Amino acid sequence: MARLQDTAKGDGPDLLSAGLFIGFGALGLWMSRGLDFGTLAQMGPGFLPRVVCLLLIAVGLAVGLPALKRPAQAIEAIRLRPLLVITIAVVGFAFAATHAGFVLASLWLVIAGSLADPGGKWRHVLSLAAGLTLFGALVFVYGLGVQVPLWPF
Repeated sequence: MARLQDTAKGDGPDLLSAGLFIGFGALGLWMSRGLDFGTLAQMGPGFLPRVVCLLLIAVGLAVGLPALKRPAQAIEAIRLRPLLVITIAVVGFAFAATHAGFVLASLWLVIAGSLADPGGKWRHVLSLAAGLTLFGALVFVYGLGVQVPLWPF
């Protein structure tokens, strides 16, 4: 049995990721089959979804093909704490972005999300939260003009 695992090929986590990319890309292509593709000069409603889905499939192949040649690696069991913490952080961000402003919502997202890994250092978490909040405010609120208040007041 040990010999079989030593000679087995296929990096399980990367193969799973590749399968998800390829699966979502194929699903998107199938779902957009009824939309007009158009041309480069006059893009139809199906142009962008199909291009994005083809790119998803390409990423899946780029991840999956090399993974077939690597030694076998098992997929770890799902840990519930990180899954719940990240979900709560993202849902909290979505609620806080409209009610508490982008700055507080972004700080919440990074700080609450850091609790998924109990080994993090608070100095790093706080500096990362400040930097990402500043970057996000500059890019999304000022640069792209996303209609979300910076502060609740």
